[in-house]
Amino acid sequence: MRLAGHGLSVTLPLRWEGRLYVRDTAQRALAHAAAYGHPDESTNPVLHLANFALPPGRGDYGTGAVESMAGHNVFLALVEFDAAEADRALFAARGLPRLTVRDFAPNQLQRRIAGQLGCQRFFTHGGRAFCLYTVLGSQHNAVSLVREVHEVLATLEVSAR
Repeated sequence: MRLAGHGLSVTLPLRWEGRLYVRDTAQRALAHAAAYGHPDESTNPVLHLANFALPPGRGDYGTGAVESMAGHNVFLALVEFDAAEADRALFAARGLPRLTVRDFAPNQLQRRIAGQLGCQRFFTHGGRAFCLYTVLGSQHNAVSLVREVHEVLATLEVSAR
């Protein structure tokens, strides 16, 4: 299945789910009430990918989804920032990052959940500023889960919005 919109497209492997969205004003107000965002933030695309069923009502970085992950699960969030951010030092890395098992650690999680590992990378691709946030369900399965991450990210295409 191909998921596309807002200048992003990705082919989902079997068993994977994906959601691509941009929160509108009403959603931002709701998100603020649920601690999933700030009402004054910009509205940029957010892409969620996972090898498990994505629950409704997720935060941009997976709050509401990562809590239900099993050891064989992986969750990815590709969050776009404003175009002006692409010139900032935080986004100096160019191109989609290639992650290795060594990139993942419990202290890179938004919120620590026993057994999980996380990785967060900021980068610029096609003049657009992004954060790639990835959560692995367990260290024991890290090698195979990172392989799955590579498989899905290899199909990701970024173009003008």
